[in-house]
Amino acid sequence: MTSRLNPYISFNGNAREALEFYRAVFGGELTVNTFNDFGNPDPEVAHLVMHGQLETPAGYTLMGADLMPGMPVTSGSTITISLSGDDEELRTYFAKLAEGGSITVPLEKQVWGDEYGQVTDRYGVAWMANIGQPRS
Repeated sequence: MTSRLNPYISFNGNAREALEFYRAVFGGELTVNTFNDFGNPDPEVAHLVMHGQLETPAGYTLMGADLMPGMPVTSGSTITISLSGDDEELRTYFAKLAEGGSITVPLEKQVWGDEYGQVTDRYGVAWMANIGQPRS
């Protein structure tokens, strides 16, 4: 089995909504399991997402879950999810991630020649996009 590294995002009761948003952005197959699915019928947590996983056509894997009630959710600036390459689809992803969120650095040409931008989506997750330009 090969190994891989992928983001796993914690949410405060809205993991299903967030993961469905990411599916709308990136496409792909979304699997969502609740705490009830794994044997915890407690009404306070039964409906919460214990594990969600999005596998996209571009080969990205994004995972997420709700934290248990009482566990602190700390959104911050220590992690940013990076999208990079020369695929024009990155522009579409950037625009969709910005819907309901905020663009912190507009997607535009930079001194290194590529287009680059940063956005914080509606769930407080920071993203950056770097779109490589053809090199001659």
